[in-house]
Amino acid sequence: MSRRAVIFGCAGPELTPRERAFFREVRPWGFILFARNIETPDQVRRLTEALRGAIEAPEAPILIDQEGGRVQRMRPPHWRRYPPGRAYGQIAGADPLLAREVARLGARLIAHDLRSVGINVDCVPVLDVPDPSGHEVIGDRAYGQSPEEVIRLGRAAAEGLIAGGVLPVIKHMPGHGRARADTHLELPVVEATLEALAARDFAPFQALSDMPLGMTAHVIFSAIDRRRPATTSRAVVRKAIRGAIGFDGLLMTDDLSMKALSGDFAARAKAALAAGLDVVLHCNGDMAEMTAVAKGVGELKGRSARRAQAALGRLPRTPEPLDLAEAQARFEAAFDGRFAA
Repeated sequence: MSRRAVIFGCAGPELTPRERAFFREVRPWGFILFARNIETPDQVRRLTEALRGAIEAPEAPILIDQEGGRVQRMRPPHWRRYPPGRAYGQIAGADPLLAREVARLGARLIAHDLRSVGINVDCVPVLDVPDPSGHEVIGDRAYGQSPEEVIRLGRAAAEGLIAGGVLPVIKHMPGHGRARADTHLELPVVEATLEALAARDFAPFQALSDMPLGMTAHVIFSAIDRRRPATTSRAVVRKAIRGAIGFDGLLMTDDLSMKALSGDFAARAKAALAAGLDVVLHCNGDMAEMTAVAKGVGELKGRSARRAQAALGRLPRTPEPLDLAEAQARFEAAFDGRFAA
């Protein structure tokens, strides 16, 4: 059965009858969970089963933002507190090989947590390279201050997730590090030249362009398109993301309900898909907004459907073997017990 080019959230820890009926009718490609949806492991398992059951799609992607640090939806006491991306590059005297090993290990442990409750996509790694003048919304979520650090640790995190049976999402394309505003609240404009963007901001995404899923930034890049943010700019998608970066995986929006975007929700969804994105993302579970978004999206088909199928095809049938106790002990030792379970 066909699915719509949209990923939706839901309002609480259980599906309401109205949500179930709406999802059954609309048949979104996938879902995303937030802290409001998370209580206990058993409850999350029931919710992920209910979401997939509503659209009769046992393989449907269910996403979450489980980065660590400030952005972690599944938290203690039921799940470990994980470090932010920046912390990996700072361990053991910043030994790059050890940092890479521990970043992969951290992502492998996160994948274990997620897969055990039915979540198969994590919106990680953050591949933005922070700029000294940029807004702190990225901050320590970034793996380092240079493209090289971000590439090395971002690749490790992506590989750790895939090894554990969870797909990574590279974000925020083509780069959020120079933005001087929080896109949750307003629309930033980046005035850097195309040459500067290519050398610093695009580089991590180019290096990880083989990843199956990517997410756009609600940021205007004036060197490419002075009017539209990347999410709704055909020029940015064609010239930067598909062109200079070379990404041919499934491309999704950041959350359509963020205030960086303007217009009604159907128009936002239509504009993103018209720009060349494959899927739109709406996160807050507001039924009126979801109903409007649904009016702006059609069936996932053609090249977008092939990208979606290829992405799910990257999930291993069986995760890489994991001695959980040994892996947890090694992870905790790397951080001197600061991130013990």
